[in-house]
Amino acid sequence: MESIWLSGAEWLAVLRIGLGLWWLESWRHKDKKGWFERGTGIAWAADVAAKHRWNAVRSGFDVVVAPRPRVMAYVVVYAELALGLGLVLGFLTPIALVGGLLLNVLYLVLMIHDWAEQGQNSMMALISVVALFGMSWQTWSLDSAIGLFG
Repeated sequence: MESIWLSGAEWLAVLRIGLGLWWLESWRHKDKKGWFERGTGIAWAADVAAKHRWNAVRSGFDVVVAPRPRVMAYVVVYAELALGLGLVLGFLTPIALVGGLLLNVLYLVLMIHDWAEQGQNSMMALISVVALFGMSWQTWSLDSAIGLFG
């Protein structure tokens, strides 16, 4: 593989790190007090799910998220932080990439009518797939330094 300036593996690491920074920004800009104390994030998602055209989304939200809004707020917020740190540092990278892909697909399905969010989620999902199948943890990662995921 030929590339300019960096090797192909280094460019994949740049892509992985950039995706990690994107997750960290998603975590950073959240109003944590609102999410944790007032339940604003889950309340917003509940409103979106209640109006969703797909019954599976409405019933899935009612079964999984609605009974435990406080726990789910922590899960969402700290999942974004964990994904960001894992990808930037290259630690447990394949797990972070699959987890991020799943979270983006969940966001994509929940917000299927919000075209502004669809671009972000679809691009983050695409980067996750490319970084996963390109084995982006081979360079500039803790995984590589400690010999994980050969």
